[in-house]
Amino acid sequence: MIKWLGALVGFFVRGLSGAVLGFFAGSIIDGFFGNNKSSARTVFQDYTRPNVSPADFELNLLSLCSIVIKADGQVSQSEMDYVRQYFVGTYGKDKANTIFRTFNEVNKKREISAQDTCRFLVQRTRYEVRLQLLHFLFGIAQADGSISNPEIQKIREISGYLKVSLNEFESIKAMFIKSADNSYKILDVDKSATDAEIKKAYRVMAKKYHPDLVNTKDEAIKKGAEEKFKQVQAAYETIQKERGLN
Repeated sequence: MIKWLGALVGFFVRGLSGAVLGFFAGSIIDGFFGNNKSSARTVFQDYTRPNVSPADFELNLLSLCSIVIKADGQVSQSEMDYVRQYFVGTYGKDKANTIFRTFNEVNKKREISAQDTCRFLVQRTRYEVRLQLLHFLFGIAQADGSISNPEIQKIREISGYLKVSLNEFESIKAMFIKSADNSYKILDVDKSATDAEIKKAYRVMAKKYHPDLVNTKDEAIKKGAEEKFKQVQAAYETIQKERGLN
């Protein structure tokens, strides 16, 4: 009920974009009153440099979520549920409720700018956290069962604004979208790479994502790194079998 009321109010205030934001925020508030036993897969609690408050980060993160959710012109309940589970699982229902109310109020007064949002995050977060953000955004896009081309393009645009390299973006995308040379993309090498180059690429990626080597005290980020490390390991094992590597 709240989600439709939010959509109606948003439409009268800011037209279609307001309706999307109103529906998005209202749907999440609706969920707070349900029996939600799910937990989020990724969190970013160890994300900031000293000059950013948690509230600022949360609102900017939510802005990116909103941009991805409406990238294909559709408002997917499963994608909104994915975001809701993250915020409720990370902050608890009461604080999450406050975050979404604040987000809705702020964005009645201004348009969401992916470039401005990312500029804020680039200045105040570490590179490894921005990589984790891209994983999270791909997770949102995949929550409804498939990732559309408009969603891919929007996340690619966000990746550029976050100053993530194109190769890093393609590596992360390959973890969600399968292709014939998927394993090579995950390791960030060409299929024509030599065996020595493959082994070197694997060592680099393994070091980047190994949970024991990720420089953070946040267990949730370590867990996310562990998931990515498993995909790197699986990609290397696939290439090993294909090439007969030892």
